[in-house]
Amino acid sequence: MSKRFFSMTGLVMAMMAVATPAFAQEPGAGGGMGWQAWSIITAGFALGIAAFGGALGQGRAVAAAAEGIARNPSASGEIRGALLLGLVLIESLVIYVLLISLLLFFFNPFAPTAG
Repeated sequence: MSKRFFSMTGLVMAMMAVATPAFAQEPGAGGGMGWQAWSIITAGFALGIAAFGGALGQGRAVAAAAEGIARNPSASGEIRGALLLGLVLIESLVIYVLLISLLLFFFNPFAPTAG
C-alpha cells in the first residue's frame, strides 16, 4: 500500500470522528433517523465491502491458478481442486455477511433488552 492511501484513510477517519458530534441529538427529538435507516445503511456498507473483498480475492485466486496451470499443465487437477476449495471458502464469507445484513435489516439490534 502506498503512503498516500494511508494518509487519505487517516484523513477520512479523522473527518468522521470530528463530524460525529454534529449528528448528536436529544432522545425523543423528532426528525432523526430511526433504527431501520441505520440498519439499512450498515447492511449496505457491509455488503459493499464484503463483495469488493470477495471479488478481489477471487480474481487473484483465479489469476494465480491460471498462471500455475500455464507453468505446469500436469498439475492442473490439483491446482483446480485447490482453486475450487478456495473460491468456496471466499464466497462463504460473503454469504455470512449477507446473512448478518439481513438480520440487521429485519430485526432491531438497538432495542433495549428486558431485564
